[in-house]
Amino acid sequence: MQYSIYMIRHGETWYNRYKKMQGWSDTPLTPAGEKVAQLAAQKLAAVPFDLAFASDARRAVNTCQIICDANINRQQLSMQTLTAFRECFYGYFEGMNCEEAWYLVLGPHGFSKISEAGTKFSLDQSKDWMKAADPFHDAENAQEYWQRIDAGFQYLDQVAHDNAQILLITHGNTIKSIANKYGDGSFVARTSPDNSSLTKVIRRDGQTLVTTYGQSLID
Repeated sequence: MQYSIYMIRHGETWYNRYKKMQGWSDTPLTPAGEKVAQLAAQKLAAVPFDLAFASDARRAVNTCQIICDANINRQQLSMQTLTAFRECFYGYFEGMNCEEAWYLVLGPHGFSKISEAGTKFSLDQSKDWMKAADPFHDAENAQEYWQRIDAGFQYLDQVAHDNAQILLITHGNTIKSIANKYGDGSFVARTSPDNSSLTKVIRRDGQTLVTTYGQSLID
């Protein structure tokens, strides 16, 4: 069986605007975030989505609702939330300034910026380092993170039908992590995708392939 996932990052939030770590913590969409979600909705309106899912974070749910309300199949679409596709949990570092948090996590290993991931260290390594740096050790490491994400894909396998087109609203680091692990080689996912951008995923017989990363839906 094969189906397509239109993976969209939520619209801009207040924590995005202020450059703060936002994993399981949640802030509302800014007016600009609502606007870009509406523009993305217009671009996707003619795609006849069969199913619609969002992370259970309010920022993802609100973005998903905006897109569903504009879709050609809106009368049949019923959004479902999936905790499996939450953002990575940053534990102690939730809400902290992004540069400060990554300096504390990466500094002991000789690095300072998460943008160096993919060339000097892996995203999975950064997750493990974050859990180690968290004084409570609550942040997700790579094993915990992928166990959750894999369960999410397995759930989609159960509910999708062959050739289904699925809308999934999730998060920047999650989309980047999936693209790094399952990319088809046609792109390099070094930075997080823009808010309300599109990443296309093919799920075929239990295997994941990312074919497009961070495609802008804004003219």
